[in-house]
Amino acid sequence: MTRPIKAVATASMYDMSRSMSRGHKDSYTREQRQKVVDYLSRQRWIDAENGTYARGSHEVPFDENGNVAPANRVLPETFSPDADPITASFFDYYRTERGYHPRSINSTTAWTATTPMSFFGFHQMANIDMLAPRKALLVAGADAHSRYYSEDVQAKAPGTVGLVIVPGADHVGLYDRKELIPFDRLDEFFTNNLA
Repeated sequence: MTRPIKAVATASMYDMSRSMSRGHKDSYTREQRQKVVDYLSRQRWIDAENGTYARGSHEVPFDENGNVAPANRVLPETFSPDADPITASFFDYYRTERGYHPRSINSTTAWTATTPMSFFGFHQMANIDMLAPRKALLVAGADAHSRYYSEDVQAKAPGTVGLVIVPGADHVGLYDRKELIPFDRLDEFFTNNLA
């Protein structure tokens, strides 16, 4: 924590260390976590031997048999009508004119396959208690798959961290849907905390 920061606000906050080391909604079992670590360790050696790197998802997926099933793209090339709601939401943003960029890993490819490794030992919210006396405001969509990250952080520091839940918003809706972004609450927050 650096002292010059007086206040911070987030929209659709994501705890990447928790996501990568525990899966969405902490869904990885202990056995799956060990499989991910083993896969990442092997991949690091493969990358070193090849002199290049493989691509992979930040949350390592598993197949129907419980084996690690690496993918070299975050999102599919084309939209599938039977896509889960999270994939559909991200596809609607990153693969369309809303948020597409040819150099964006979420738009066109994937992270380096070994990116999750360091996040197993780095817990982003471990020192949330050190935020005080500074304040934070977390803005999350009511329909966001990531909402629980903001709720959990706010529960750990209720006197320091405020929470705004936006009805009708999903995770990516708060990226660019101006009618959903609570500019009035953000303005009030910064006016009160940057004085």
